[in-house]
This record gives sequence, structure tokens and C-alpha cells, in this order.
Amino acid sequence: MRTSLNVSEDILDEFDETWQAEGLDSRSRAIREAMQEYIEGHSQLEEVSGDVVAVLAFDYQHHEVIHDLHSAQHQFQDVIETMSHTHQGDWCLETVFCHGDAARIRELVYRLRDFDGVGRVKTMLLRSAT
Repeated sequence: MRTSLNVSEDILDEFDETWQAEGLDSRSRAIREAMQEYIEGHSQLEEVSGDVVAVLAFDYQHHEVIHDLHSAQHQFQDVIETMSHTHQGDWCLETVFCHGDAARIRELVYRLRDFDGVGRVKTMLLRSAT
């Protein structure tokens, strides 16, 4: 199926450099692979249940969301074991180590994604009961 999308020139340039450096045959192939990785990442989070260990990494604009983020993190202290934080100018990178019910961790991920000042939320499941 043919489709089109709007992407900034900067992102497209970086994307093209990346897939070409990796030796892929075409932009279309690279987009298909990126879409598959996106689907796998999201479906894995949706399908897991029971007790899990996970790492969440996200970047955000400090001044825009810091108070709301702290509030959300306190609401999820039942699954958050520890956090690591670094400042990069106005942006911050946070790594959250979680252990607990998959549904509760999934809820935390979706809550983090709700913030406009959060750029990306990446999830890595380390262990699951299912």
C-alpha cells in the first residue's frame, strides 16, 4: 500500500543518513522496519500481564512538566523502585526502574506519554511472568 506523511526536513535527513549507513536497500524498507519495531514495542507492553520488571526512559522539558511529573511519579511509587536523572540544558533524561503489576506499569507509561513536555517514552521489559 502506498501512503504519504509529513516529516520535517531535518528528521528526514537524519532518517535517510541512518538507513543508508545501515546498508538498507531503500527508505521504504527502513520505514517498514521502523513501523514493525514500533508495533512490537507497543504490542509487547499491551500483551504482558502479571508481575514484571521494566525500565522506562523518557526525555522531557524540565520547566514545562517537572511539577506534574513529580506528582505522577508519587502516584506510582507502588511500582517505581528507583530513578536516575540527568539534565541536558532545558531537557532532562529520566530512567525509571519499575517492578510490579504489568497493568500498573502500563498505566504509568500512558500517564507519562500524556504530558506535552515529554518527548519520548521508551519501555524495556526485563522479565515477565507470562
